[in-house]
Amino acid sequence: MRVAHRDYERTEPHSEEWLLIEWPKGESEPAKYWLSTLPAATKLKDLVKMAKHRWIIERDYEELKQEVGLGHYEGRGWRGFHHHATLCIAAYGFLIAERNRFSPSAHVGNVGLCAPEPRPNYRPRGSPDPSRTT
Repeated sequence: MRVAHRDYERTEPHSEEWLLIEWPKGESEPAKYWLSTLPAATKLKDLVKMAKHRWIIERDYEELKQEVGLGHYEGRGWRGFHHHATLCIAAYGFLIAERNRFSPSAHVGNVGLCAPEPRPNYRPRGSPDPSRTT
């Protein structure tokens, strides 16, 4: 399929594109449409995966804005925004890495981590020194 938007102004027509249509069973009309410029040798399964991946990216962007503060920048310069965005993305990357450490089915309080044993001569801070007992 070729998109024909203003081809009359071009010396060559637009390159061919995929038209992917999501049409759920039992529905009278399609639910979604996508145009893609992936190569013609792309498998249908890979094409669908890439089209659906857009929603993951949008969800991540919403989390960046709402949870990490990407949308809170109120400065005026590109440099300040770049610094702010870099820190937000780094924080989000850390949070995603931490989130992926645990199985989604892990129960609260039972995530499979164990605390190391204390040293034999360990004394908690602020506790009395046993060698100075009276």
